[in-house]
Amino acid sequence: MQEKQNNIGLVWFRNDLRVQDNAVLHRAIVKHDMVIACYCFDPRHYEVSKFGFKKTEKFRAQFLIETITNLKHNLKALNIELFIVSNKPKKAIKSLVDTYKITSIYLQKEWTSEETLVTEEVKETLSNDINIHEIYDQFLYHPEDINMSFSDIPQVFTAFRKKIEKYSAIRPSIKNSPCDKFVIIENNTTIPTLETLGLETFKPHLKSAFPFDGGESSALERLDDYFFKTKKLGVYKKTRNGLVGKDFSSKFSAWLANGSISARTIYWEVKRFEREHFKNESTYWLIFELIWRDYFKYISLKHQNEIFKIGGILRKEYDWKSNDGQIQKWINGETRSSFVNANMLELKKTGWMSNRGRQNVASFFAKDMLLDWRIGAAYFESLLVDYDVHSNYGNWMYVAGVGNDPRDRKFNVDLQAERYDTNGNFQNLWLQETLF
Repeated sequence: MQEKQNNIGLVWFRNDLRVQDNAVLHRAIVKHDMVIACYCFDPRHYEVSKFGFKKTEKFRAQFLIETITNLKHNLKALNIELFIVSNKPKKAIKSLVDTYKITSIYLQKEWTSEETLVTEEVKETLSNDINIHEIYDQFLYHPEDINMSFSDIPQVFTAFRKKIEKYSAIRPSIKNSPCDKFVIIENNTTIPTLETLGLETFKPHLKSAFPFDGGESSALERLDDYFFKTKKLGVYKKTRNGLVGKDFSSKFSAWLANGSISARTIYWEVKRFEREHFKNESTYWLIFELIWRDYFKYISLKHQNEIFKIGGILRKEYDWKSNDGQIQKWINGETRSSFVNANMLELKKTGWMSNRGRQNVASFFAKDMLLDWRIGAAYFESLLVDYDVHSNYGNWMYVAGVGNDPRDRKFNVDLQAERYDTNGNFQNLWLQETLF
């Protein structure tokens, strides 16, 4: 084991808001006797984007507030103090480095444009003798283990999946222990409220299919319930296209999106379930979906900012429109399709929408209404409690015909409603309500 350094290590948390199975945190704990941590509520995340929506709306912001509250508690058990700052990271990190004489900073490596810009801003404020350790830690299959370069990532998911399943292995989970050296540090930083972030307060909707709190503890509790208490994992493949209730799918996506739980933790718990109970198509299918999540991350690593451009990674030209009236009809659930409308109202009122719903409303936006798909993606980014940059833009490109779907399909929303909401239960649930 490497000898620990005497100076304090700083962990800069981003979308890796967990204590267990966190390689970034582990590296800092192994290297230093004492560690402090920081999370920044960057004001830019709550500003209006060029498409007219706040980048983070109230639903995900509330989930994040709950997550940071839980992270602070869980870090405390490891003798690590979390400093919470409502400011740009370049100012917050510089202040902590100067105050605590930090020489090493640890963070999860990001590669999309806005995240990279923030990292570079921080680096520019620091002297060259500060060691910055950027670590990939948001994958199921680590980039060093996939046996292919980013440029060689296949254009079709199935080819990617078959190759990594055959030739790659998933790393074990990491258990983090308390830091050796415990010093009481004065920390007067506070977690912001929705109001201080410029957002409106709300009461959770009673009909929400996602009635869960943010944070690592809630994520692990959900995993235990969905896998071991109810064994709903065993029917996941049959129920995953459901629309009503909290148990038709795992609902892990929101915790995965901000890193409250790792894909590795979920994978190894699936394997434990298979050992202790049974193995079937459903237990595999949850892993299959985690591989899809990885795939979109690797696609963004391969294509970089192409995923944000109107032509997508295919650089295809369509006659996209930007009609404010039509966009508002889609947002407010006032289109010709009651199925699309019900899904959009669910999103507007809860910050959640099923996978089946997302595919349909995105296809309707891009292929029926012929609207610029990036506007729909930006709206999802604003509202969804489980927004993940790679999955969101990967899926929107896919559905819009500028991504990884070689067939360029269009969803028939009427047939989809007939198939997945045969009795109209889901549509009635949301369409009978008046907007508020």
